[in-house]
Amino acid sequence: MSSPTSHPLTGFIGGGNMALAIIGGLRRAGVPAERLRVVEPVPEQRERLRQATGVEAMAAADDRLAPCEAIVWAVKPQHFADAAAACQGMTTRALHLSIMAGVRCASLGTATGAQRLVRAMPNTPALIGRGISGLYAVDAVDADSRHWAASLLQTCGSVVWVDHEADLDAVTALSGSGPAYIFYFIEAMVQAGTEMGLSAAIARQLAQETFAGAAALAMQSPESPQTLRERVTSKGGTTAAALAHLNAHGVGQHFAQALHAARQRAEELGRS
Repeated sequence: MSSPTSHPLTGFIGGGNMALAIIGGLRRAGVPAERLRVVEPVPEQRERLRQATGVEAMAAADDRLAPCEAIVWAVKPQHFADAAAACQGMTTRALHLSIMAGVRCASLGTATGAQRLVRAMPNTPALIGRGISGLYAVDAVDADSRHWAASLLQTCGSVVWVDHEADLDAVTALSGSGPAYIFYFIEAMVQAGTEMGLSAAIARQLAQETFAGAAALAMQSPESPQTLRERVTSKGGTTAAALAHLNAHGVGQHFAQALHAARQRAEELGRS
C-alpha cells in the first residue's frame, strides 16, 4: 500500500455507515483528511463524518472529484443511477471500487464510463475493524490497483478475492448477510436464557461471549469446526441432547437453505 501521505486522492460517493467505517480506518492508518473527498447529501451524516474522522464532506458532486485517482461507491443501490449521473464525466479515468450490493460491474461501467472496476461485499463488523470483504476485479484492473483496493478494505478487516463476479452473490449470502444470522441466534439464546430464569443481562452476556469465544477458538485452532463441535459433545450429555433436537427438526438443513435463499435474492437484485 502507498504511504499515508501519498495515498491516492480518493473520492467517496456516499458517507453512510460503511463509508464511515472505511474512512475511519484510513484516518487511523494515517491518511490525511485532505486526501479524502466525500459526497454526502444528508447534513446530519456530514456532521457525523466530520466529528468522527475530521473529513469535511460536500453536499453534492462537483469538480473537486475530477482529480481523484480512485472513487468508492457507497450509496444505496437504488440511488446509484442518480449519483452516477451527478458525477458524469468527472471520474472516468479513476479506479472505481463499489461496495453497493447487487450493482454489477457492467452497470457500474455503463453509468460511470470507467473501465477499471472492482466490486466488494463488506459486512457490518467493519464498523469495529472486524469485517471481512469479498472482492472481484475486472481484467482491466492491474496488480497495483488490486493491491490498493484490498489495502483500503483491510483498514477495517480482512479480505478475500473471488475469481468470478457471480461468486459475490455467495459472499453476500455467507458473510454480507452473515452478521444478521449471528444476531438471530444470539436473540434466541437470550430468550431461552430468560425463559429458564436468568436475567436478560446475564443471558445476553453469556450468549454474546459464547459466540465471540467460540469464533475465536475456531479461528485459532487448526482443527475443523466439526472436530471442535464433537469435542464439546459428550455421548448422552447436555450438548448431545440439544444437537439431537436441532437435527431432528432439520435446523442445519434449513439454515443452509436460508443462505441459498439469500444468494438467490442477491442474483435477482443484480438482474434488476
